[in-house]
Amino acid sequence: MTRSPSTKETLALVDAGCTCARVRRLARRVTQVYDRELAASGLRVTQFSLLTTLRANGAMPIGRLAAALDMDRTTLTRNLKPLLESGYVSLDAAEGDARTRVASLTRAGRRQLAIAGDAWLRAQREINTVFGHQHIDRLHRTFDGLIDRLNAQTA
Repeated sequence: MTRSPSTKETLALVDAGCTCARVRRLARRVTQVYDRELAASGLRVTQFSLLTTLRANGAMPIGRLAAALDMDRTTLTRNLKPLLESGYVSLDAAEGDARTRVASLTRAGRRQLAIAGDAWLRAQREINTVFGHQHIDRLHRTFDGLIDRLNAQTA
């Protein structure tokens, strides 16, 4: 019979090799760089990403927008709230289905993205410099492949 690890043993294993903790720690540090640069624009990087997704894809139902961002609907709703209040995003009923809400980038949202673009670029350049361009390319390919594998597993 296999013995279950004690709490102390489990915590030691977590400290030694928790992938989630490492990815989240890196994500927090990278987010801090982007948020610092974007602060003057009034946007956080999560909001910037949401706005750029709407700019790239046009109006999207909430469910599809959440899927595009790999975000649950509750988190998306929380992230949308300040963008709606600022007038950067509108939320309207879908044509023919009043139950479905469609998010759209407004004219003010497009202007705000233009303002924030230079700040985002500064943050991106800083991360590229710190990580090194060779590591960035490898990191992007690795992350994209891992996201595809996780998506295939849950499909």
